[in-house]
Amino acid sequence: MENTLHIIGGGMAGSEAAWQAANMGVQVVIHEMRPKVGTFAHQTGNLGEMVCSNSFRSDDHEQNAVGLLHWEMVQAGGLIMQTAYQHRLPAGGALAVDRDPFAETVTARLTAHPNITVSYDEITTLPETGHWIIATGPLTSGALADAIAAETGAEALAFFDAIAPIIYHDSIDMSRAWMQSRYDKGDTEEERTAYLNCPMTKDQYEAFIDALLAADKTEFKEGETAGYFDGCLPIEVMAERGRETLRFGPMKPVGLTNPHQPDVKPYAVVQLRRDNALGTLYNIVGFQTKMKYGAQKEVLRMIPGLEDAQFARLGGIHRNTFLNSPTLLDDQMRLRSKPHLRFAGQITGVEGYVESAAMGLLAGRMAAADILGHPIKDVPQETAMGALIKHITGGAEAKTFQPMNVNFGLFPPVEGLKGGRRGRKDRYKAYTDRAKALWTDWLGQSQLDAAE
Repeated sequence: MENTLHIIGGGMAGSEAAWQAANMGVQVVIHEMRPKVGTFAHQTGNLGEMVCSNSFRSDDHEQNAVGLLHWEMVQAGGLIMQTAYQHRLPAGGALAVDRDPFAETVTARLTAHPNITVSYDEITTLPETGHWIIATGPLTSGALADAIAAETGAEALAFFDAIAPIIYHDSIDMSRAWMQSRYDKGDTEEERTAYLNCPMTKDQYEAFIDALLAADKTEFKEGETAGYFDGCLPIEVMAERGRETLRFGPMKPVGLTNPHQPDVKPYAVVQLRRDNALGTLYNIVGFQTKMKYGAQKEVLRMIPGLEDAQFARLGGIHRNTFLNSPTLLDDQMRLRSKPHLRFAGQITGVEGYVESAAMGLLAGRMAAADILGHPIKDVPQETAMGALIKHITGGAEAKTFQPMNVNFGLFPPVEGLKGGRRGRKDRYKAYTDRAKALWTDWLGQSQLDAAE
């Protein structure tokens, strides 16, 4: 059927795009190659599977841009955010989720929708006709990536991404570790004790850095250049930038007191965050790694409390692919050379689960509006959604384009506010107040347009 919307990829972006379009009354087919064709990072064939962290980051929608993006998606009836809150885990001010039930619920809701069909097949070429959204993410299959590169006239850009290890809780020595969120952040006792902490002395930290730098690591193939997204730097890369880098990053000791030795301030602290509702699995926060498996076990077991750690999943590194979107996509996320093809998610050059799902939300609405004959109005750039889509479709400098998380630097300034750290709280609140009003107006107008 020519009015059917086809979506390639059932990750965060593809799932959200399908949900939005189907709820607008459009028939949708999701084409997902898993589980027939696997990837380095995926473990299941579920839609919306989380492959790296289990965190959607800050949930503060008044002072944080990603928290504002959470809010905007909820107002738009977003499936990903609804499901994230349904399977929320304690994580202080962050929104962490129980990854397996989350993906199972996303899959169940999509497959139960009367307007959605899931086809488990691999698409290896660019379709020539119809309505399509390509939301294959950073792990786009080789054949399709080659087809995209051939159409765009240049090799797709690439960077390298790493995932952190996950440890069984019952293998952690709690006589050395303790539960506490940094600065005791959280409204409940559960939130204030959402993180598991492993302290290090100066000597332990120095020995850990020495072992980390000397460990066997995954080497790149000949001709590959290692570019990393800063938000997912492997710990070895951070350590190579300076011996104290980790101590001012994921291993910073501030805001924590060791109840086993309350008078001794740790020199560094490794934090772990609950990875499932049962509390049986914990991931090491910020410990993405490219160490080989044997070296990982050896080095990570140097962390006090993890001497006998058992790993549910070891870390690893994989190649990610994304488009130079400012040169290739129009303001409706359509490929300029083939406007029947839209792109959404991480392949467009946004970074993170939330940002990927957000671009899926917009792509699904835009595609459905085209099919229904009611083109959608531009999203105000002063909203989190609008700031992101503007960045990837023309706001960013094409020559230096790299994956980007949502941040207030992408928003047009609010005039008349104080600058610097002292004025930051008021400034961020002004950004979010303005965005909420404009997003609410845009959603209301979009619904009116569709009803006419």
